[in-house]
Amino acid sequence: MAHIAGIEIPRNKRLFVGLTYIYGIGPSLAKEICRKANVDETKMVGDLSVEEEKTIRDIVQHDYAVEGTLRTQVAMNIKRLMEIGCYRGQRHKRGLPVRGQSTHTNARTRKGPRASAIKKKK
Repeated sequence: MAHIAGIEIPRNKRLFVGLTYIYGIGPSLAKEICRKANVDETKMVGDLSVEEEKTIRDIVQHDYAVEGTLRTQVAMNIKRLMEIGCYRGQRHKRGLPVRGQSTHTNARTRKGPRASAIKKKK
């Protein structure tokens, strides 16, 4: 298995698909990395030479924020929004949808399971 950005990429996948196993790299970014490294994106990960693997690893580490670095940046951005008290920060604090979605009937994913009221027996 190829080891890039602390992630084991399966050898039986095509390169651009394998790169998407890394947090922060989607299909379009994976293809861009392949172009920068001058490697065929349809090549299997197991068929990569040591030099090609090293080139890809260097490009990912030096040019992009991925995995832990990116997760930290996202968490810090959300924390900053909550500290300055803006609307988006308040929505994050309350665990509600941030981007204007309706909460009257939906938003169960963001709100969590229903807190049902307990009825008294008569």
